[in-house]
This record gives sequence, structure tokens and C-alpha cells, in this order.
Amino acid sequence: MSQPPDSRFARWRERDHTRGNLLGSLLVLALPLMGSSLLGGVVFQVVDLVFLSRLGDAPMASVIIVNQTLRQLLFLMLMGASFGSQALIARAIGRGDVEQAENVAGQLVLLGAGFALVVALAGLFFADELFTLTGGEEVFRATGVPYLRLVYLLAIGIIGVQLFNAILSGAGDTATPFLVMLLQTTVAIAGEWILIFGNLGAPALGVRGVALGVAAGQLAGLVAGMRVLFRGNARIHLRLRHLRPDAAVLKQILRLSWPPAVQMGTQVLVTFSYLRLTARFGTDVQTAYAIGLRISILVPMVAFPLASACATLVGQALGAGNVPRAWRTIRVGILVLGSVMWSTAIAIFFLRETIVSWLSDDPRVIEVGAEYLLFAAASFFFWAFYFVFLRSLQGAGDMLVPMLISVGTALCVSLPLAWWLALETDLGRLGIWTAFLTTSVLTTVAMGARVASGRWTRRAIPGTD
Repeated sequence: MSQPPDSRFARWRERDHTRGNLLGSLLVLALPLMGSSLLGGVVFQVVDLVFLSRLGDAPMASVIIVNQTLRQLLFLMLMGASFGSQALIARAIGRGDVEQAENVAGQLVLLGAGFALVVALAGLFFADELFTLTGGEEVFRATGVPYLRLVYLLAIGIIGVQLFNAILSGAGDTATPFLVMLLQTTVAIAGEWILIFGNLGAPALGVRGVALGVAAGQLAGLVAGMRVLFRGNARIHLRLRHLRPDAAVLKQILRLSWPPAVQMGTQVLVTFSYLRLTARFGTDVQTAYAIGLRISILVPMVAFPLASACATLVGQALGAGNVPRAWRTIRVGILVLGSVMWSTAIAIFFLRETIVSWLSDDPRVIEVGAEYLLFAAASFFFWAFYFVFLRSLQGAGDMLVPMLISVGTALCVSLPLAWWLALETDLGRLGIWTAFLTTSVLTTVAMGARVASGRWTRRAIPGTD
């Protein structure tokens, strides 16, 4: 940059992550990402759950079912696109080609706009049919369908913010997205409080207020993010020329994006199937599973940013031709992420019943929800390795093999094992939780084997073998 950074924020934003102290770079990237996850994942999710719990078990469960299936599918597909673009931008920045990084960012904006239009049309015309796919019981449909329709119609906000984060994270700037997330979370919480309960003279919209409040926050974040990119206040400066379609770059983004998108979509398929399985054991079990999902997802929301920081560091290191630094990134990442995941797993293990009781006063729901969290806590030990392995491989541009591992274990182990244990043995619902934990172990081991092979270090061109 033309002028030296004059503040801690600027120094974090402009730091060269291809050299210098590796732990320092990891923390500079990860701390703002963790702050963003704490705001958008933990703080918002907890407040959102408190708001939802005041609406009753059925409305709360309907929102959670949509969020953990169809909304999660949307989010995970976005993550697929963001992973591929982050890898391309990180490689370009690592080799000093800022113009190419900006061109990738511009093409990503175009793809995001097109995707938002498709999602909005799906929500407008097919909300009822889409909700049926979740396996949610009929009692949840009355509130779940209107909520889903609004979420999809207003999805441009979540799409834009997610891709903005990917652009700047790949460039090595996670501090600016943190400020945008601070704005987004504040607006979303205020919007929900006003629209759910009819505060400040607004109509009390209930579940619809949840969707509109969240969308208000996301749209505020989108406007702020685009302002940053187009005004040149970040490491990536978009101009109109970057929005002209570039077939070669679009093809490269799509080639890198579809494997993680399929991988993430498969995870949603597993959630769909588990929801249908839990319905076999009654509404209280399905409600408990929905609550357990919402609680357990908070842990990856905190830990995943550390793994994403590893992706940026690996990508930039390989772009700069520094393979040993990429290997060191993985080792340091496991130590740091492990300390977070393992301590959190211990806390959830001992407090699982108390945590579920915050969200439901039904003894049966509390019992089953705590039972699920027991298995979830055990899986967190392996996720500490899995997240670092996965995101480091993706940061290197190695998308296909991790996708094959995840999809293979999901389709060949997780789904058939869960159905067999739950329906053909005496384990019942415990069979579902057992299949979930077994799959976590197998996927982690397989991903670790891919990392140990070292083939990802020899990917000279992202997205190609």
C-alpha cells in the first residue's frame, strides 16, 4: 500500500501473511473471524433462540427445521462458492497479482446476483413443496412455510454478505468483515425484537418477524460490504471493469466451487434424513433433535473461523511458493483449534441438560436433547482435526478429493447405518446418534490421510489436478 498502516486495525488489515510469525498471522486472521462468528453465530443465535422460545415449541421447532435444512442448504452452497473463490484470491494475493484477485471478486459478485434471483423465485413459487422435503411434521407447516418463503425471497442479503467475507478473507483482511458483521448483528437483533413482538408500534409478526428481522440485518451488511469494495477501502477494490463477465474466471470459480457445494449439500441431505428418522419416534424426539442441532452448531461457528484462517494462510503460502509454511500452518492450526474444541466439548458434556432446559421446559425434550448433545460433544474431539484438514486442503485448491471423502462417508456409512441401527436394532434413536459419531470419526481419519499424502502441495493451478 502507498502509506504505512497507522492503527492496529490497519496493521491487521494490511499484514503480509506470506512471511513473518505464523501464529501471529493465524491469530490476526482468526480473531476477527471468531469475533464475527461470536456475533453472528453465538450472540445472535442465542438471542434468536430466546426470542423463538417465547413463541412456543411448535413455532420454534418449525424455524429451526427450516434453518437447519433448507436455509442451511442455501448457506452451505454459498460456502462452496466462497471456498473456491477464497482459494483463487489467496493464491493471487500470495503471488502478488492483485488485479487478478479483484477480477475473481468481480465475477463472484455476478454469480451471487444470479444465484439470489434463482433462490428468490424458488421461495416465491415452491415454498410449500420445499418445506415438505424437510420431513417436518404437519404441526410445523403453518409457521414453517411462510418463514421459508420470506427467507428465500430475501436471500440476497445472506448471499452478498457471505461472498463479501470470502473475498476479503482470501485477500487476508478479516478485520473489515468483522465490522460489517457487527452492523449486521445489531440490526438483525433489533429488527427481530421489533417485528416478532410488535415493539415500538410495529405489528407483532411472530415467525414472519424472525425472517424479516434477520433479512434487515443481512441487507444492511450487504450495503456496507459493497460500499467497502467499490470505494476502495479494503485490500480488494472493485471497479466496473471487474463486473464484465470473464468466461475463463467464471469457469475456474465454478470448477472450484461445485465440489464443496455438493459436499455441503450432502451434509444437509444427512440432516434431512435424520429429521425424518427422528419423526419415527415422535414429535418430542424431533423437537429435541432440532434444538440439539441448533445448540451443537454453535461450536463450529466459533471453531470454523480458525480453520478458515488456515485456508487463507495455506493458499497464500502456496501462491508464494512456500510449501513448508503451508505444512506448519496445519500443525499450528490443530493445536489452536483443538484447545477451543476440546474445552468446549467438556463444558457441553457436563452442562448438556442445563443448556437444553434453557430452550424447553418439556422433560422429555430435555432428556432426549441432552442425550444427543452427549454424542455431539464426543464428535467435537474429531472435528478439531477435521476442520483444519478440510479447510487447509480447500485453501490449497484441493476440492475434489475432500468432497469424495465426505459424500462417500455420508452416503455409504452415515445414512444406511443410521437407518439400520434406528429401525432394525433395539437402539432406536440412539442408533441415529451412534451413526453420526461413527461418521465423524471415519471422515476425520480419511481427511487426515489425504493431508498426509502431500499431494495438495503440488497443485500448481487451483482447481486442476
